Amino acid sequence: MQLFPLKATGAQVRRRGKVLVGPVDLTLGGQGTSIIIGPNGAGKTTLLKMLHGIVRMNGGRLDWACPLEEAQKHQAFVFQTPVMMRRSVIDNIAYPLRLTGSSRRQARSRAADWASRVGLGEILERQATMLSGGERQKLALARALVRDPQVLFLDEPCAALDGRATREIEEILAQAAGSGTRLIMSTHNMGQARRLADEVIFVLQGRIHEFRPAAEFFAGPETAQARAFLNGDIVE
Repeated sequence: MQLFPLKATGAQVRRRGKVLVGPVDLTLGGQGTSIIIGPNGAGKTTLLKMLHGIVRMNGGRLDWACPLEEAQKHQAFVFQTPVMMRRSVIDNIAYPLRLTGSSRRQARSRAADWASRVGLGEILERQATMLSGGERQKLALARALVRDPQVLFLDEPCAALDGRATREIEEILAQAAGSGTRLIMSTHNMGQARRLADEVIFVLQGRIHEFRPAAEFFAGPETAQARAFLNGDIVE
């Protein structure tokens, strides 16, 4: 199933009369890692959720290269603070497979494999609610990737993690991207953006101010706002 390109045309999200995002005109291809950056409150999370389809648009269009119902089957979302079900690690990871019809045995076998890939293979039966922040984020990634999504959206997945956990999460993401999973991710960490991004989307006040290949963007942003942001200045 071919999902991309993903095209947003005049896409907008409003709440209580306030424009949170948009209008956005954006076309994303089917390969690589897109990193969304911008100051707090710029609309990064809302943009991600809009592209994923979990917030209602108030204007414009969002078009995949296939019917929306099919596109939704081949994507996943990892939240900044993932929700842990009151189940074991292995059953949390297996849950999406069970929802799509896999037998318990098949789902748990695949879940165990993914738990090992993300470094949770030794704690399969531990209650997920007892995990550390880094372990929870690893579980969330495994739960998202266990279905082999074509595209994975991530909202600042390392925001609350220490350096070691961040490095481990980045390694998982790099492996996923190397295996062909399309990543669209927000981050406030410019070092992380430089390490992971193939292209950068700079968002300010709900609008896309720059959308460029990462090497070009970091070598010299085109807008004064983006240059100020990279310099660590306050941008409003």
